[in-house]
Amino acid sequence: MDTTVVLAEHGAVATVTLNNPSKLNVLSATTFGQLRNIVDAIATRDDIECVVLTGAGRSFCAGHSLDAIGDGADEAEARYHEAETIDALEALPMPTIAAIRGHCLTGGLELALSCDLLIATEDASVGDTHGQWGLVPVWGMSIRLPERIGWARAKELTFTSRRISGVEAAAIGLVNKAVPADELDAAVATLTAEIVANSSGSNRIAKKLYAQSKVLERTRALAKERDLEFGLPADSVDRLTQSHVAKAQNRT
Repeated sequence: MDTTVVLAEHGAVATVTLNNPSKLNVLSATTFGQLRNIVDAIATRDDIECVVLTGAGRSFCAGHSLDAIGDGADEAEARYHEAETIDALEALPMPTIAAIRGHCLTGGLELALSCDLLIATEDASVGDTHGQWGLVPVWGMSIRLPERIGWARAKELTFTSRRISGVEAAAIGLVNKAVPADELDAAVATLTAEIVANSSGSNRIAKKLYAQSKVLERTRALAKERDLEFGLPADSVDRLTQSHVAKAQNRT
């Protein structure tokens, strides 16, 4: 079996790479199976503090394999498994970043939207092209896209199948930042370093609170945050102590 998803680790950062560059990293049942195995393994790792999702070659992901859809390979059971894999990526306990270059279309965009933060190259091509092919979303586009950019903009992208650049995507909040193509890796490295420098426990708890706020009534969500439902990070005392020591040393 071809390895269509590759995991690499650099310190506390795990990079998950879609690895079918000759076909622009299109998604298939094989890809989803391998991705789910990696996501499930990462989910239980306390030593992983940040996850980067990217694509090999010149594209992040051009979407679902249209050949597989045309051949009838996209049966209901497969669709649920694929959607649940994207849900599992969204539910990872540590911060996640989608590093986007080239194509990020339809299913590829649905995959990227499951990440917490998105960074794209300025010349990336981002869009929801379901309508171009007579398809409808089944992996969360109708929920996650308006959550990111609002209903009106989401509907416009969907109804027109328009592809926008990374610069345009940043302007409407679809991605957090757009950078020149040759600066993507450096921008992602800078962001991951900033994340890993913080308490991983704080980041994990904050991610739980953000997820909770989507599904709870506002007053209840505020109360749960105030009551420290998820406790304090294990390194809280050490970090506060180090801060007090550093301030005392600076005064002398």
